[in-house]
Amino acid sequence: MGMAGQVCIEIRDVYKRYKSAREDSLSAVSLDIIQSDVFGLLGPNGAGKTTLISILCGIIPVSSGSVRFLHNGISYSDHERKSRIGFVPQEYAFYQELTPRQNLDYFGAMYNLSKNRLRERREHLLEVLGLAKAADEKVGTFSGGMKRRLNLAIGIIHEPEILFLDEPTVGVDVQSRNAIIRYLQRINQSGTTIIYTSHHMSEAEEFCKNIALIDHGKVIAAGGLQGLKTAHGAGDLQTLFIDLTGEAYRD
Repeated sequence: MGMAGQVCIEIRDVYKRYKSAREDSLSAVSLDIIQSDVFGLLGPNGAGKTTLISILCGIIPVSSGSVRFLHNGISYSDHERKSRIGFVPQEYAFYQELTPRQNLDYFGAMYNLSKNRLRERREHLLEVLGLAKAADEKVGTFSGGMKRRLNLAIGIIHEPEILFLDEPTVGVDVQSRNAIIRYLQRINQSGTTIIYTSHHMSEAEEFCKNIALIDHGKVIAAGGLQGLKTAHGAGDLQTLFIDLTGEAYRD
């Protein structure tokens, strides 16, 4: 997996303005993401978190600035990026009329996994994410928590080195949230770099090592979670966030 402490994504002075917009969605964003980190992009709804993740995943272009992906200090191409990253979007990215097994087969085939490897990964993920009992039932009938867990399984079927998660536990029960976070901790410990967005401060606090707080498209604070709390004299992340943004929630 390469050495810990090395930068794997270098974001420099990124701006994004959508065509019809009057304001920038992202403004002068510069961040370094370290290999094997759990990095939280945190902020209120509409702060620009999804926009930044979409840029990092190659879904939308920057208006200006640069993003470089590095492996052991050497940058690699967009084509290579596609096989090395996984993305779990907020929206459900699967076919409701198919079963979990069929969904995983379909998306695994898109990553050109061999039949054996795909079967291995599929059965492993169904098992660890608590979907084995319902593996051959149509996904449309599932609870929100089961759908979230399937969304996660699809994003990691090809064992990406870097995993992007956009609000991966939104709208799920406590059990599902815990199961998802525990599993993510497990794959992070085996070397997967995780970049995660949330407006769920208590979850982020338990999960992330380094964070960037984003508000109105700007990075208002970034660094190690503990260090930031100490520097701002905040007992917890929620307090730090309110201190820095002036208000907790905006829709």
